[in-house]
Amino acid sequence: MTERARIFGVWLDTLDMEQTLERCRGLIAEERPVQHVVLNASKVVMMEDVPGLREIVNACDLVSADGMSVVWAGRFLGVPVPERVAGIDLMERLLGECEKQGWSTYFLGAKSEVLETFVGIVRERYPRLEIAGCRDGYFDDDAAVAESIQRAAPQVLFVAITSPRKEQFLAEQLRAMGPVFAMGVGGSFDVWAGVTKRAPSWMQRVGLEWFYRFIQEPGRMWKRYLIGNTRFAVLTLKERLGRHR
Repeated sequence: MTERARIFGVWLDTLDMEQTLERCRGLIAEERPVQHVVLNASKVVMMEDVPGLREIVNACDLVSADGMSVVWAGRFLGVPVPERVAGIDLMERLLGECEKQGWSTYFLGAKSEVLETFVGIVRERYPRLEIAGCRDGYFDDDAAVAESIQRAAPQVLFVAITSPRKEQFLAEQLRAMGPVFAMGVGGSFDVWAGVTKRAPSWMQRVGLEWFYRFIQEPGRMWKRYLIGNTRFAVLTLKERLGRHR
């Protein structure tokens, strides 16, 4: 059993990185379709706007706190969130585990040139890793993509597609892909490929990774972070008041 708590209307696994990795090992070993999702401020706000997204998150076997905002909000709300479990860090740990355990992987997402660079880097870092297949994240026929993944038969699937598209795709197509552990990793392929830069570790620790991304792409990120973060703060206060009532 894993520790879970309710926050913002969904279940959150209150696990640290090591506990999350152990939980991933157990779920992969079960050899059944599994969806992992991360929860951050943006997704909390998105669940208010996108019909069905909250239900999708609630149906996932593993929900991790990816974002210091969720860690701090959890503690403010009395939810014991031990630490941030960043999706990009968990992906790196899982890739090492896949190489060690002999689990095959599949990479789905990003632009084709970014994906090619990313896969090349993965092969260098994990030379014994079995890669069952890969394809970019630009497609219209979800069922055909799911069928191709099912034929490749990976044990772990990393999906680098933006939200809520990746959550919806996995919720609808997961069973058609067979017994696979599917994990959304956002823009991780882009970071590994050098297309975007990750914030310095000190900015990550103090919860300013969002600001680092904002100053890199202000035109694209201003609405998500400036407006979104304000809405997240309001939702956190509403949740606090609701809990006191």
